[in-house]
Amino acid sequence: MAKDYSQLSKEELLEIIGKLESRKKYGLIWEDKPEDVAERAKVELPVLKAVKKLDIQSSEKDPVNILIEGDNYHALSVLNFTHAGEIDLIYIDPPYNTGAKDWKYNNDYVDGNDPWRHSKWVSMMHKRLVLAKRLLKEDGALICAIDDYELNTLGLILEELFPAHDRSLVIVEHHPQGAGSTTISRTHEYAYVLTPQGQGIDGREVSSEEGKWSLKRSGQGENNWRANRPNQFFAILVDEKNRKVVGVGPSIPRDQKKYPLGKTPEGYLRIYPLDRNNEERVWRYNRETMQKLIADDQIEYTKAGALVVKKNGVVAAPIFSVWKGARYNAGTNGSNLLSQILGKVNAFPYPKSLYTVMDMVEMIVKNKKNAIVLDFFAGSGTSGHAVLELNKKDNGYRSFILCTNNENNICEEVTYARIKKVMKGYTPKRGGEKVGGLGGNLKYFRTAFVKRSASKDNMKVRLTNECTEMICLREGVFDEVKATADYKIFKQGDKVLAVYYSLERDALKDLRKDLNKIEGHKFLYCFTLDPLGLSKSDFIGWEDVVLEPIPQKILDVYKQIYEY
Repeated sequence: MAKDYSQLSKEELLEIIGKLESRKKYGLIWEDKPEDVAERAKVELPVLKAVKKLDIQSSEKDPVNILIEGDNYHALSVLNFTHAGEIDLIYIDPPYNTGAKDWKYNNDYVDGNDPWRHSKWVSMMHKRLVLAKRLLKEDGALICAIDDYELNTLGLILEELFPAHDRSLVIVEHHPQGAGSTTISRTHEYAYVLTPQGQGIDGREVSSEEGKWSLKRSGQGENNWRANRPNQFFAILVDEKNRKVVGVGPSIPRDQKKYPLGKTPEGYLRIYPLDRNNEERVWRYNRETMQKLIADDQIEYTKAGALVVKKNGVVAAPIFSVWKGARYNAGTNGSNLLSQILGKVNAFPYPKSLYTVMDMVEMIVKNKKNAIVLDFFAGSGTSGHAVLELNKKDNGYRSFILCTNNENNICEEVTYARIKKVMKGYTPKRGGEKVGGLGGNLKYFRTAFVKRSASKDNMKVRLTNECTEMICLREGVFDEVKATADYKIFKQGDKVLAVYYSLERDALKDLRKDLNKIEGHKFLYCFTLDPLGLSKSDFIGWEDVVLEPIPQKILDVYKQIYEY
């Protein structure tokens, strides 16, 4: 029933007007539906608890990967403390909101008849992408898979949250056989690729025979036309008899309508970047770069009369916007592959092709051998599998962080089970030879909570006692070497971590003695009620140890996220 505004007081009307004035006037506007998991975090602070029986240990030389079981909103909140500004790539495959009850909001499936369906999806995605953005490095990238149902909506969200990123759209033919629809049968889906402005993307490596591509720009983008890049419109000079590229002519000013055609006085053929419709395009490179490429014999005049760039040895091919081929078939390399790994069919609906995800990851972190890849809609664990395969391919040391809930035991029975098998090796369901393990280590965590209380000091004590795993994850140090009532010590490689839980400082002397016995870079997270930090007088002679106050550091992060 519509509200009768004639019955409202002046103050009530002014309040309503104020709210309307403060709302966005353009862009993506939606009715924000409160979400239980976000509301819970305002009264119960998320922490992590280790599930050590599910840890996977392959080799100390391999990186440590992370699997977090729990709602991804809470997992992302924790990661804002442990990994702010440290993620190289976020790859996610969120629910597509098809109306087929493929996801839940506040524990209820969202179907096609829900009038709040799109608002709920936007609320869910927006909250999580806000948290995820804080995790990216300055040169970090985001890839988000999607289909037609929320393609445009997602584009608006990304435009709002990542204005300083270039945004590209890749079309993947993942279901080439189609769905047997009586209308147009969809065979594709999409992936938004966001990279910092001006940061290039390297394609897959190809041999010199593959590594030839047209020197002339094509497509409808603004940068492909003479009007927008006049410095890249000039003649390339070719010795037709010897089929050799010999030089370049001057750049033709934008306002110069006529320019010399045909052959030069020396008999060289002038070739301009004109397409089949005789429209004026541009070359891929400016004159200076082109002259260098010609001098290095990197420009070829083909028998068909085309100019191509050639490279010697192994090069990176361009990334095209349409991905087709058996490699990307989600049936063969998604559902069927998962079935062979887990030994059962229909373990997870619509998993991605392993190679779709692997190629997505590789194009961003190919040259980052120590990259951290985050997937907070981990599902069947394809992204983790892809990182392991990429490490095998190029001897990388990349690691992944996967987050997923455990609805229908997905986390343990699908995500974890898959990662364990591909790390350790498995025998395919169809039989045959065992597939060798890819190696790698994994730490398994579950989200837990610390209730807020009226007493801030009491909450600080309880949070300090429950935050050990978060600190270990933040520092990447997990192996416990000593535990007392007052402190714990952990070691990983050349890094030593101590956590001191007591407000009394009597046991600091014992801790100092224990730390002196261990070599490595040392870090101490020490409990204090003082929001300003630790007292220097308590740590005279601790100059070789990096000191961090807890739980204030955690609370400061959560205050930025939650309203409390």
